[in-house]
Amino acid sequence: MLLEVAQLTKSYRGAERTVAVLRGVDLALDAGQTLALTGESGSGKSTLLHLVGGLDLADSGSIRLAGQDVTALDDRGRATLRRTTVGLVFQQFNLIPSLGVAANIAFQARLAGRVDPAHIDRLTRALGLEAHLHKYPEQLSGGQQQRVAIARTLAARPRLVLADEPTGNLDEATADDVLDQMLALVAETGASLIMATHSTRLAARMDRILHLSRGRLQ
Repeated sequence: MLLEVAQLTKSYRGAERTVAVLRGVDLALDAGQTLALTGESGSGKSTLLHLVGGLDLADSGSIRLAGQDVTALDDRGRATLRRTTVGLVFQQFNLIPSLGVAANIAFQARLAGRVDPAHIDRLTRALGLEAHLHKYPEQLSGGQQQRVAIARTLAARPRLVLADEPTGNLDEATADDVLDQMLALVAETGASLIMATHSTRLAARMDRILHLSRGRLQ
């Protein structure tokens, strides 16, 4: 078992009231397994991914990832987790505009101390980026930028990839192509994948589908 989430809760306090987003979420994921996380906007999909990835703190409950109690880690521990164990792919790409494609791809691997030129070369070729390594993010299409973001994440060899609507800004054909490449590369590296998506078509391609509604998984 790579990931175990038990009775996870999270609320956000507004000016007038407190909104409960997660109300006792339980989740288990095996190594190498892919999972689609579906639900309406505001259902808590991003919140759950952020908690698992150590980007936010839960109110209660537990998260065990690769033998570590994520909920017990301090800021430094969670940062280390994101460098070494978890890879994050967002809808907005989050590439570094001042770095070229090659440097963007290698960035996360350098932080993790896992720069493997042969592995990065395989990722670059598999994602069709070899002709764009000298370019900057602003010179790429949305689909190309998302491929760079995926390559950057997988270059560090994470054990778990968390993808938050990674194809939300792409047209249907490009989204299919990007997901094809991401699934193939995740399988090749042996990583697990949790992808939050609104698309039932894309969700159907994952090993499992769970639906988040009223703060609980179904």
